[in-house]
Amino acid sequence: MLKQLLSACLVGAATISAAVPCLAAANPVRWTSGGAVWSTQQQAFDTFVDNGAITDRGLQGGLAHSGWSNEEIRSGLSKSYTVDLLGVSRFLYSTAGVEFLKTATANYYPYRSMTSTSVQALRSAIIKDAADGSISSIGIMRALPTDFRLAKGPMAVGAQGGCKAGSAQCTSLLSWYVFLPARIQASQVSDPFFKS
Repeated sequence: MLKQLLSACLVGAATISAAVPCLAAANPVRWTSGGAVWSTQQQAFDTFVDNGAITDRGLQGGLAHSGWSNEEIRSGLSKSYTVDLLGVSRFLYSTAGVEFLKTATANYYPYRSMTSTSVQALRSAIIKDAADGSISSIGIMRALPTDFRLAKGPMAVGAQGGCKAGSAQCTSLLSWYVFLPARIQASQVSDPFFKS
């Protein structure tokens, strides 16, 4: 009974939050290089995923420094993973999940508040995208609640053998995005009170 009640509350909250209009990140990536900042709008990522066209110089640079071909990144950004909303939420609110989010946002965080709200911002984007039972890199990016900034330094891609060690494949932002949904899917926490 408790399990059904908790499930209904979480699903209801996710449904309500998805239905209520909210601000999303206009610029999911603000690239920094030296003293300059270049903002790439969500529309540029959407166009790239939809038809492969590169309409933004920041995105072009990110692709060139990703360690992957444009088509590999495009495929990775759009790939969908089946998830359980409750399992994803259990993980992201667990001690291990919070540590994962802190590491994941060490160099990629909200533009204005920086790391003070990075865990909450990325967690909310993942949960919002997971509300329909699936997640993707582009879906998580679209759900970011605010603009995010990429600081200098490597990303914690965590591809576990899926990237070439010592290369941009294991440190670039776009590679991090490609592997993020698979890491979330693999980290879901099943209900400890329900055994199938």
